[in-house]
Formats: sequence, C-alpha cells, structure tokens
Amino acid sequence: MSSSKDSTGLSPNVAGLLCYVAGWISGIVFLIIEKDSKFVKFHALQSIVTFGILTVVQIILSFIPFIGWVLVPLVWILMVVLWIILMIRAYSGVMWKLPLVGNWAEQQANKG
Repeated sequence: MSSSKDSTGLSPNVAGLLCYVAGWISGIVFLIIEKDSKFVKFHALQSIVTFGILTVVQIILSFIPFIGWVLVPLVWILMVVLWIILMIRAYSGVMWKLPLVGNWAEQQANKG
C-alpha cells in the first residue's frame, strides 16, 4: 500500500476502512469514485461481494420457517464479526483476503 493519497483525497487505509462502513453500499460508492488505488478498489469489491452475498442469504433465510429464523441471527453475527475485522485490517493497510471472494476482488482490482 502506498502512503500517498488516492483519487478520493483520503489516505488509502482510511478509504479502505470506509469501503466497509456501510457494507456493500459504501463498497459501491468507493468503487465508483476511486480511480487510482488498487488497494481501495480491492476493499470496495470485497465489501460489495461479501456483504452483498450475506445480505441476500439473510433475506432468503428469513422466508424459511424455523430453521431459517434460527440461522438469520447467526449470519448477522458473522456479518458483524467480518465487518469489524475487515475494517481493522483495511485501516492497518493489509489486503486481507477472504476465501474465494478475496482472490476474485484482487484480480478485478488489478485489471483497472
């Protein structure tokens, strides 16, 4: 990670952290506005995919009686734990990759 500012005017570690603040929504915002930093693009993409998938899973599970209703809080706990860890790692300047999602996000961030 470079210590210089990215195209948002923020340091990359702050922009990386902000990619996760509002889940997939802030990921989309930073993916749209970031033009230069692969570090920020990586975190934006990882945020979009990770929290997007987990949000869809939660919605689907909420319609499944009993078992789904039991699993929704577990998915919510997973989301909160990932949210905290990913924000801390991004602020620390680490491109911490989640399984599957992280490798894809890195490949996409390096394309542009």
